[in-house]
Formats: sequence, structure tokens, C-alpha cells
Amino acid sequence: MNIYLEIERLLQFGRKKQLISEWDVDLTRNKLLEVLQLNDFKAVTVEDEELSSPVPILENILDWAVLNERLLENTVTYRDLLDTKLMGCLVQSQGEIIRNFQTTVDQYGPEKATGAFYQFSQDVHYIRTDRIAKNEKWLAKTEYGDLQMTINLSKPEKDPVAIAAARNLQKSEYPTCLLCKENVGYAGRLDHPARQNHRIIPVSLNDEQWFFQFSPYVYYNEHAIVFSGEHKPMKISKESFTKLLHFVEQYPHYFLGSNADLPIVGGSILSHDHFQGGHHTFPMEVAEVEYSFKLDKYSSVELGIVKWPMSVLRLQGTNQQDLINAADEILQEWKNYSDESVEILAFSGETPHNTITPIARRRGNLFELDLVLRNNRTNDEHPFGIYHPHQEVHHIKKENIGLIEVMGLAVLPGRLLDELKKLADVLGEDKEMSIILDDPDLNKHYDWATRMKKKYPNLDQTNSYQLLLEEVGQVFATILEHAGVFKRDKSGQQGFLRFIEELQKKIN
Repeated sequence: MNIYLEIERLLQFGRKKQLISEWDVDLTRNKLLEVLQLNDFKAVTVEDEELSSPVPILENILDWAVLNERLLENTVTYRDLLDTKLMGCLVQSQGEIIRNFQTTVDQYGPEKATGAFYQFSQDVHYIRTDRIAKNEKWLAKTEYGDLQMTINLSKPEKDPVAIAAARNLQKSEYPTCLLCKENVGYAGRLDHPARQNHRIIPVSLNDEQWFFQFSPYVYYNEHAIVFSGEHKPMKISKESFTKLLHFVEQYPHYFLGSNADLPIVGGSILSHDHFQGGHHTFPMEVAEVEYSFKLDKYSSVELGIVKWPMSVLRLQGTNQQDLINAADEILQEWKNYSDESVEILAFSGETPHNTITPIARRRGNLFELDLVLRNNRTNDEHPFGIYHPHQEVHHIKKENIGLIEVMGLAVLPGRLLDELKKLADVLGEDKEMSIILDDPDLNKHYDWATRMKKKYPNLDQTNSYQLLLEEVGQVFATILEHAGVFKRDKSGQQGFLRFIEELQKKIN
């Protein structure tokens, strides 16, 4: 393989994607030569090509690096560190990226600006589209609408070689965490990803300096992270509602939400205050309001209970301050609310259990806040959480239910794909069910598979996998019901209405 040809191909890719100009070619070539420890260059002719991604070129360069001892080990971690360093040579400065973003906002609006920044993040291989493409995605019809399902295969498995080598590294606390602004341009190390191709956009929220970036492993269109410039813990408060609404005022095509600020129901990095957003419509957003109420104190605000497996209050109005004040009063009431008849306790001693997952969006001139009521209490029957996936569904998912899943997008573990394909083979060919019991990867699915066989007597090779996917969707709906504090049965819904009555007494 001709390494000089691959360098020139990468430069051509950078030109075509407008990452570099014609005046940057020599400079960038020299940067690439430095990274690859090459002291000379031999001119080559490059055929014109149109590539959507730099991955084919990078893979060739990485293979060359292995053969020519530029990589200590040929593993995912070491390859990622080098390919990020290579792509970093093609990325403009932070200041230039911000100027381009703001120019696009001024000339074409925020939707064009975020779209262009999203494309840039893919072109520079910060968003690894080749890995994301491996994710399995489908829709599942349920009584709550079409839930969005994904099996997450995009994050690379842990690299045992890198883990072992990292034990010998001098411990570093820089950057403090993966969300800190200091990650921009950071070279990375065996226990921290490289970020030379990473850029962020400043945004002011409630007179505080925050920043906007994309997730490197996006789960939906323009999966954004909006994070504080200061490394400080997450806390759901009145200020959170102000920041959420301030953001969607500036970026009306985006939703923005926060994970809850307590363990178990948090499902996120609780050590750094941040939100997640994006240009995507989730199933919860289109779910209808079942019951509508008024708060006399805030006559401009419409309040409703959403038809959803979790317990969701939806507030709408044109007056941001009224929405903020109403949401804060609801939060304060919920943080101290108990109803033992439906197993809701706000405290164990002085340990708090109640919080919310808030989501903001625009509907034309209306501002909208969804407040999802959460509780992180545990007991002997449910040691992982009473309002957490119960033991009966752990064969599908046992991880926390965070913001993305609250809104109806399942992020299921990667191990599930092979397991479902094996199950489909056993069920589709009508093999002995003992095969499932004897397989250590499948035996956790035995009861579920047995029920499947009874439910679908016509299972065969043509439909078994698709039916399994549909049933996984039903399990996810059940998981969300487990996470709902007021259950969908008569007792739970009566409990929800009692909470509304208490709200109206206190707020009115």
C-alpha cells in the first residue's frame, strides 16, 4: 500500500468536504506526515473520488501504521487514538468553527447552522457513522403508539489490552470528565478518548456560559449535548426550567431535556450539569393528553396528563415565566409528596426519592414542558428500584431508564442482537426448547420464548425474528410501565388524580 497516496486521498476528502481550503493543503499534509512520523513525501496522482466518510482511507492508513510500527497494538483503542489524531489535522480552530456557525445562524437561521455543524461532526469522524450504522432499529406498535427501538452496537467493546496498559499510566484528572469543555482538541490516552476532531459551540443560558456539542454515538438525528462550562453536579431546579426554555427559544427546531438528578432514575453523568436535545420527534411528544386541568394562579398555562406508560404532566403556554414558575411549584410539591396507597414515599429518613425528568420543546408560538415524575426508592422485592425495570424483564434490559428511553426510544444492550437471532433459529425451526435452557446466553429467555411459542403457533423461519422484535417492543412498553410512579391501572390513575388535586389546592 502506498501511504503517500492515502495521505493525498485524505487531503482530497478534506477539500471536497470543505474542511480545508486549497491554501491549507501543504500545511495539512505536513501535519499528517508528522503524525505518521514521516520525514519525506513522494508525489502521487490521486483519482477523483466522492466519499461520504473518511473511514476507508483511515482504515488503510491504520493498517499501514500497524505494519510499520506506528501503533503499539492493533486494537480498537489504539486505532481510535491514531485516526482521531489524523482527522484533527483537518479541523479548523475552535474560533473559526464558532464564527462559521454564527454566520450561518445570522444568514440562514439556527436550523441550518445545527445541520451544518452536525454534518461537519460526521465529516471529521467525531461522529463515527460507520459504527452507528451497525445499530439495529425498528418500530414497535403498542397501545402508546409506535415505540422506537434500537439495539446499540455502535460503542466499541472494552479493549482488554488497553485496560491492562492503562493500569501503568500515571493517573490524570484532566479533563475532569468526558463532558468538560477542556476535551476540545485533547489528545486522549488509553483510558480517555481522543478529541482532536472535537469542537463545541458556546451558548448562553440564563446568563451562564454553556456549550453545545453532538454525542459521538448518536441515538437519533442531531443528538446534542448541552453542558455547563463549569464542572458542577446536576440538579433539577427552577433554573433548569429557565435554561431549557431559553434554549428552545434560541433553537426552536430542537427539544431539550434533562435526566433526573438522583441515582437509579438518573441514567447519566450526574457529576456534570448537562442536558440532551436534538432535531427528532419522539413517541412521547406525539402522545395525546388524556386529562386537562387549569391552575388558577397561572391562567396562561394549560396542564394535562399525557397518555403514556410513565407519569407525565404536560404544561403549555406562551408566557415563559408562568411556565417556569408553575413547573417549579409542581417540582417542589412532588419532591415532598407521598401516597402510601400507591407505594409512593418521598423520603426514607432524610434521603429524598422524588424528582423529575423535564423536557422542553416548541409547538409554534407555544412553549411546552413535559415533567416526568420519578422515584428512586428500592425494597426487598425490587432491590434495583421499584420504578426501574423489574426482574421479569431483565433478560431484555436491566439498565436505568434515562431521558431518551423515557421519551419512547429504547436503547437495548448489544448482546441482545445475537441472542434474538439464536432464539429465532430455535423457534423458527421448531427445535427442542431444551436447546434454550442449555445455552448460557439464551436460558434467561426461556420463559419468554415458551410464551412466544404458545402465542404464535405458526412460527417459522420466515417470521420468527420479526415477531421477536415486535415482542421486544411490548417488553419495552412494560419496562416503561414499571418506571411509571402512578400505574396505568385504576388504583394508579386515581392516585395520579389525587396528586393533581393536591397541586390545585397548593398552587391555586
